[in-house]
Order: sequence, then C-alpha cells, then structure tokens
Amino acid sequence: MSATTRRTRRTAALLLGATLVTLTATACNSTGGPSVSTEAKQTAAATSAPAADAGGSAPAKPADSKPAESKPAEAAKAPAKVGDTIALKGTLEKGNTADVTALKVVDPAQSSNEYLHAADGKHYVAVQFQIKPTGAKAYSEAPWSAAKVVDDQGQAYGPTLAETKAGPSFQTPTNIASGETGKGFVVFEVPNGTKLDKVQFSLDNGFADQVGQWKLG
Repeated sequence: MSATTRRTRRTAALLLGATLVTLTATACNSTGGPSVSTEAKQTAAATSAPAADAGGSAPAKPADSKPAESKPAEAAKAPAKVGDTIALKGTLEKGNTADVTALKVVDPAQSSNEYLHAADGKHYVAVQFQIKPTGAKAYSEAPWSAAKVVDDQGQAYGPTLAETKAGPSFQTPTNIASGETGKGFVVFEVPNGTKLDKVQFSLDNGFADQVGQWKLG
C-alpha cells in the first residue's frame, strides 16, 4: 500500500470519527444558544488581598486620605488574549470542565505534507491549545472540531485536518486524565489577506453552551 493511499484512508477515518462525534453531541445537547466567555482565569497573586500588618490588622489609611470615588459595580475587564487561560464548562455530562489556554498562533503555517496544501488564494493558520480537565471526568473529545477563528469582519473559519510544521496536532479523540494537561495544534484554512481577530474554543466537541474566546493582536 502506497504512502498516499495510507494518508487518504487515515484522513477518511478521521472525518468519519469526527462526524459520529458531532452527531452524538447534537443529539444529546438540548440546551439553548451558547454564551461567550472572554474572562481570563485569575492567578492566586492577582486575587490576593492586601497584606495585613504584624498585628493582623489591615494597613491603616493616611489621616488626610480622601474617600475613594465610587466605581461601577462591574468594572470593565480586558478580554483574554493568547497565553491566558479560560475556565470552561461543558453541558453534556456533569463534571465536564477544563482550563483551556490558547498558547500560540502561527500565521501563516506551512504544511508538513507534501501532497496536501491550502487551496489557491488561501493559507493555513495553526493555533496551539493546552487543555487541563478540572472536574471528575477525563477529557475525551476531538479538539480540532471544537475550535474556530474569527476575522475582523466577524467571519468565522472552522478547522481542517491538515497538519503543519508549526507542531503536532491533537489526536482524534484526545484523552486527558483529570488534573493532567495535553497540548496540540488545530489548523485552519483562511483566505490570504485575512486579518484574524479572535480564537474560540468550547467543550463537548464544540457543542457546549459556553465558548471561550481569546483576542488576537
């Protein structure tokens, strides 16, 4: 069997597996539309309270200090960017949660397969994600079907099964035990000249109500 034939059969098998996963998710998910989460998960240092003095009391205010000006109840927060982690929840089963990080964006990304290239007038973009299940359940999904990129005009682009020199792609399915982490690239094919603005990812093979979103640039 030639190398080209093996690659063709492998691609067909991946497409079939992804289709079955998608149909299962569609059948099980009876919730409403998704919500977009752009808030990065805070680190312990960012959420720590002001240190108390040696006696255990909070630092005293200067005698001539003025009352702080009132602020809106919900201060505007900067959207998550590449490198930030977003805590995501799934909807298909209890305990399906994960911390997801958009680690890197390679644009353009060069194909690692001499027989498979982007169509004329298009190029590949590779986004590396890190996934860490935080609930009782292991992560066992197809990450490449759960991500998309969005340009500055609001046009979204879904993933392709192409592999690039940016790095290894996720396996289908990807299995990550609770508390452990896994990394991999998801590849997209976009028109040349496209200015990408956002990266999105969700659990349940892309069918969870909550969608994580990272701002590019």
